[in-house]
Amino acid sequence: MSDHKIIDSWERNASPWVEAVRGAEIESRRLVTDRAITDAVLACMPESVIDLGCGEGWLCRKLRSHGINTLGVDAVGALVEAARQADPGDYRWLSYEEIAAGRLDARADVVVCNFSLFGDESVGGLIRSVPNLLQRQGTLLVQTLHPLVACGDAPYVDGWRPGSWAGFSDAFSDPAPWYFRTLESWIKLLLANGLCLSRLVETIHPQRGKPVSLILAAQTAA
Repeated sequence: MSDHKIIDSWERNASPWVEAVRGAEIESRRLVTDRAITDAVLACMPESVIDLGCGEGWLCRKLRSHGINTLGVDAVGALVEAARQADPGDYRWLSYEEIAAGRLDARADVVVCNFSLFGDESVGGLIRSVPNLLQRQGTLLVQTLHPLVACGDAPYVDGWRPGSWAGFSDAFSDPAPWYFRTLESWIKLLLANGLCLSRLVETIHPQRGKPVSLILAAQTAA
């Protein structure tokens, strides 16, 4: 399990992922998480947004419909191309390592990572770069699987977990591993990189009454 393996998997599954997102095949997104992250961004009243790990670009398209300038960035070329074909906006193909090295010359009022932080070292490097991507008093928004639910039966400690495409179509293969973080670890990661938690949102499934995701909002330390 490694950060590199994550990218390998997403490159193999880019096409079925685009179909799943645009076909509204993912229940949690359809019922809860898409609206939750959209509302969280709009609540910041930004003029500009950088979407890190933008995938096929759905969030950028949504925000552009609200008159917000967007920049979508992803490490998977096929997803960036799908975003460009669907929208005339600004989309760039860069890895998290390249962003951490300063290759992304941009700033925005909001930087959003919507279910796009699956790795270990790559995520740490990306978070370190976020203060340089934010305008003064800007906000980082991270939506991730709720640790309480994502932990499953495994011990509640940081570590690599095997991936799964359970609930997805047979077109998906070779699921990506992912690095589990506890809530405490998420907050420590932000604090260690000059970001202070300002808001925490727990989304709840409207039918099951269980947590689905966690949204962390943070600003640079004064």
